[in-house]
This record gives sequence, structure tokens and C-alpha cells, in this order.
Amino acid sequence: MKVKMQNKWSHTVYILTMILLLASCHDQGNSKLKADLILYHAFVYPVKGEPIENGAVVISNGKIIAIGTTEDILKEWKAYAIESIDCQGEFLMPGFIEGHGHFSSMGFNLINVDLMQTHSWNEIIDSVANRVRKAKPGEWITGRGWHQEKWNVPVDRNVNGYPYNNLLNEISPNNPVILGHASGHSLIANEAAMRIAGISRETADPVGGRIVRDKSGVALGVFEERAMDLIKNPYQEILNRLPEKEKRDLWLKAISKSQVECLQHGITTFEDAGATIKEINWYNDLAKHDSLDIRLWVMARHEYDTLKDLMSNFPILRSGKDMFTCNALKTYIDGALGSYGAWLLEPYADKPGFTGQNTTPLSQIKNTAELAMDHDMQMCVHAIGDRGNREVLNIYEEVMKEHPEKKDLRWRIEHAQHIDPADMPRFKQLGVIAAMQGIHCTSDAPFVVKRLGEERARTGAYAWRSLLDEGVVIANGTDAPVEHVDPIPNIYASVTRKRLDNGMTFFPEQAMTRKEVIYSYTLANAYAAKEDDIKGSLEPGKWADIVLLSKNLLTCPNDSIPMIKVNMTMVGGKIKFTNNE
Repeated sequence: MKVKMQNKWSHTVYILTMILLLASCHDQGNSKLKADLILYHAFVYPVKGEPIENGAVVISNGKIIAIGTTEDILKEWKAYAIESIDCQGEFLMPGFIEGHGHFSSMGFNLINVDLMQTHSWNEIIDSVANRVRKAKPGEWITGRGWHQEKWNVPVDRNVNGYPYNNLLNEISPNNPVILGHASGHSLIANEAAMRIAGISRETADPVGGRIVRDKSGVALGVFEERAMDLIKNPYQEILNRLPEKEKRDLWLKAISKSQVECLQHGITTFEDAGATIKEINWYNDLAKHDSLDIRLWVMARHEYDTLKDLMSNFPILRSGKDMFTCNALKTYIDGALGSYGAWLLEPYADKPGFTGQNTTPLSQIKNTAELAMDHDMQMCVHAIGDRGNREVLNIYEEVMKEHPEKKDLRWRIEHAQHIDPADMPRFKQLGVIAAMQGIHCTSDAPFVVKRLGEERARTGAYAWRSLLDEGVVIANGTDAPVEHVDPIPNIYASVTRKRLDNGMTFFPEQAMTRKEVIYSYTLANAYAAKEDDIKGSLEPGKWADIVLLSKNLLTCPNDSIPMIKVNMTMVGGKIKFTNNE
């Protein structure tokens, strides 16, 4: 009897164990009930791994949980998904990551006088005149986007292609006007603005900047590099006096426009190349309150003397479900090629005896690099010219040698546009990322040879192929609002090195392949931000940051690339944009 009781009890335990085991298995199976969405019948290009011609992606809680063929995915997951979307064979890939841009500046450019699409000085004058007619007396008028080298009608009276400000003075005698160069490294102001700033014939050039004058010493109204602060500071003082709520509301309006612009063009992360501590705190607050629509990775940009007292605030890592990170410091070593600010090893071909401008003392750049090293942050330095790039590499090498225990730094050079061939292997040797912008190549093409000469332009300008062959990671982007944030024209420029307007081709032997350029706009940019473990490719466990394109970006003819449309943008598994055309 006793034995029978034990057997009976053992049998009962076995049954209960099996029930619990089955319940456990059932609960695991029921995890599929949490699948929010299946995207299927797509040409899936995961970036990491081979394309899936008729592929599907399963998304749950904002992340990818499965990827495979449509047949296999639907067979296994269809019954457990809340929603399914037929992608009708379109090209599905990771969302674009803008590798270098200026997020709030892009928004403010959309609010103010946008001069990006102007093609002559007269067009600019007309745009400003329209704004003057609507402005209050004394109101400052600001804009950005002009580039004298890209005008199809040159101005008769000029210095190095720069116009005099006399037409601005005529249309706006009482409203101060500041118009930023597309590069962000010079501006033109009218007499009203110069009068408020106290600029006279006797005003000296500041260190690292130039007030452009003609041979008789007359100032045109153009200010380069650090000289821009002479004009911008009085306007900034007015903005600083605004009530805090009004300043923040204006900023929110700008970044709202930036977010919409990005999502329309398939951008799911934006790497901001320089924000102030105030902006950083505002971004972080938005992330914590789930009020950002795209992910932001931001470099802190302040002078060293300011930064050293702010370092207790950094780094900020993956705030608000990985929506915001500030883990990098930013500074500048030189200016832009178009405004003769790039720091060169040899003089400009079209400005003999002048080698550009070192805008930040090398000692300050090294001090900032040591701050980054001490706080385990990335270092990012704007360098355009070959001298600028060499000096940054020298500083990086020196600081790295002082800290051999620090690994996987992923320090960056922003732009890296013109590099002496002797310095290209150093990028790989030091593990330095070249954060370049493909569209700058074709946009600048009309004046690069004029500035550098044929040989320097051929061997070291926008030398993607040479850098890639050395094994260097290239992080792509647009430098918006210097160029339009749309990745598609940038991709076209990267694989063809050809201008869309006139077909001019700039040393095509330096072009990227399709796979290289997609990588440079996705996983390479994620790597360049130390976030390749959570985004940049379509893999289980990563965020479902996805873009759906109208054409196959891997195989469509080159001349079809500019016609590609973004049909859907998804961030964290949520559809943020659909093309309703």
C-alpha cells in the first residue's frame, strides 16, 4: 500500500511537472503574440549579411526579433503578429544615419531666409528684399546658404568672388542683415549690422579671422572665420535677452522642422557636429520624456576654457530608450576651402602666398583631446585642409601615446576633405574615422582645382577610394545645412562623383561602390558613434530603424539613383513617415 502510494504520488508529480513544462513552453511560444509588425515581400538588405530577395522582418517592442524569407517568416510568425505590411518588392534597409550635420541650425535655416537654392547674387537680394518688406523696423534679418563659387551669374564688382554689400544696403538701410555662407565659415552683413557692431575702417582682423577688404582697404561686408563673431555677437546678445521660454520655444520650432525634414528623407539618426550645453540639456530632457522622433548623437562644442568646467555633465549615454547620446567633444582646426579658410601645406593656387587659417591654437586642441581621453569620450576635430588634417593626426598620435591603456577610442576627423597622400595610412594606423560628406565633392568640384591645382585635387581631395583601400572607416553625411540633408543625392555623388546639373565629373577613380556607400550611411556611422551594437544593420536585437525605398539601391542604374523616393521611415518600430504620393 505504501509503495502504491509512492508510485501514485510520483505519477502525480510527473504530471504536474509536465504541465508546468508545457505551460513554460506555451509562455515562450506566446512571446510571438507580442510581435507588433511583420514587414514582408521586400528586397531586404540588412547591410551586415547577404540580401534577401523576397524577405521579411519581424518587429516587437521596437526591435527586430526575426529576419528571413517571406515564406519562412509568414509560416512561423503570421499567426502571432498584430499587423503585417506588404512591401510589394521595394527596397528595405536600415534607416539612414546622418553622419555629420548641424541639427538645430538646419531647422533655423528652414525658418529664416533659406538661400540654399539661389544661383546668383541678384536672387539673394530679391529674397532679402521680400523679407525686409515684412520685417518690423530695426528687426534683424538672417539667412544662410549662399556660395559665390556656385553662382551662374558672377558679380562684376568683387574680391575673390565675394560681392560688395552695397545692394544689401540699398534694400535694407534700417534693418541689419546677416547672411551666412553655405559653408558656415563666412558671412556677409549690411552697413546697418556693421554699424551696430562698431565695425570701421580701423577695425583690426581678429586672430583666426579676416575682414575682407579691397585693395584700397574698404570692407566689403564679408567676414571670414573668427571675424564673423564681430557681427554675430551683437545679434546673439539680442537673442540672449529673450525670455528663456521664448528662446526654448523658438528652438523647439527649429528642431521640429529638422525632425520632419529628416524623416521625409529616411534619416532615423542624426549625428550633430556641435551643440552647446544648453541645447544638450534640452535634447536630453526631450529624450527622457519620449519627445524625440529620431535618434540624436551629439558632440559638445565649446572652447576648452568653458568645456573643462562642464565635464561633470558628460558623457550622456543612450538616454530615453537610446534616443539621445552626447559622448564626444568637438573643436575646429581650420575653416572651409570655399572661403580660403582650409589650412594647407602649400599656398592656394588662386591666392599665392596664402595657406589658409588655423582657427584654434594647437595647444587648445590638444587640451580638449586630453579632456576627451580623461572622460572616455570621443574626440572630433573639423579639419579641411591637408595641413589641418596632418596637425590633427599629430595631436591624436601624441595623446594616444600618452594613454596606451585606452582602447577602442574611435576618434574622428570631421570632413577630412584634403589629405596629403602620405598621411592617409595614418588614419588606419591610429584608428581614426574619416567623417566625410560625399555631396561636398560634387558641390565643391567647380572650384577645387582652382583652389588646389590639378595634382593636389587629384591625389588628395575627397579621396574616398584611397582611404577605403587603406582600410579606413568612412562615415558619410551632408553637413546640413551646408548641403541639403537628403541622402539620395549624396549617395549619387559618392558612387558617380558627378554633378547632377551639368554632368561635371570629379576624379571618378575615387568613387565608392554601392555596398560601400550604403555601409558608410548606416553601419559605419553607427560604428563612428560607438552605437553599432544597437543600430546600423537589420539584425535581431537591434532597434527597428528602417527605411523603405522605391528602387533597389544596390542594382538600379546610376542615373536612376536621384529618382529614388523614400516611401516609409520607421524609428524604433514606429512608422514616422509614409509617402502618400
